[in-house]
Amino acid sequence: MTLTKAAIVNVDAGNYVIHVMFNPASYSLSRSVHYKEERMPKKQKVPVKYISGTADSLSMELFFDTTNTGADVRQHTRVIEDLMLPLPNTKNPSRLRLMWGSLEFNCHLISVRSEFDYFNSVGMALRARMQVEFKGQETAGATVDAASPSTVRLPPGQSLPDLAAQRYQDPAKWRLLAEANDIDNPRKISPGIELNLPEAP
Repeated sequence: MTLTKAAIVNVDAGNYVIHVMFNPASYSLSRSVHYKEERMPKKQKVPVKYISGTADSLSMELFFDTTNTGADVRQHTRVIEDLMLPLPNTKNPSRLRLMWGSLEFNCHLISVRSEFDYFNSVGMALRARMQVEFKGQETAGATVDAASPSTVRLPPGQSLPDLAAQRYQDPAKWRLLAEANDIDNPRKISPGIELNLPEAP
């Protein structure tokens, strides 16, 4: 079976392909999301609400060895490092595509750390290990519409049933608002009061 080399495709350089010298032993993928706590008076449980996701990140270690040829190994590591340089016209990062087997990861390079651990008699580096991190170009999940508030000020002339009808399309859910805001008598609330808007059950 023919060995498939992992490759980094520089989309902004005419799909120029950079093959790694040795395939990585492993790689790690990570993603995260952000949640917001919605605190309510006299509630022990704190509900959380999804706010947004972040782009996936992929990290791996690349290995370079030129002891057979005697060439400066930094000629190979510099090719990877240069992928972090911004594009001259837009100052945006280079669009990359990391490909290996079934993996196809659209990304840009955000971090490089090189360690040189073998040298010839005149001090030229012949071997290196490089820790690289790529940031994906797509977020983990869609961003929640920021126009959906978790609190609101009650306009003059509006009652809790009016607000419930506007928020939940059901005026009978005014009790949900009353409970979330510790309101005993919904007829005695002041205009302009800030109210918590809980999620409908």
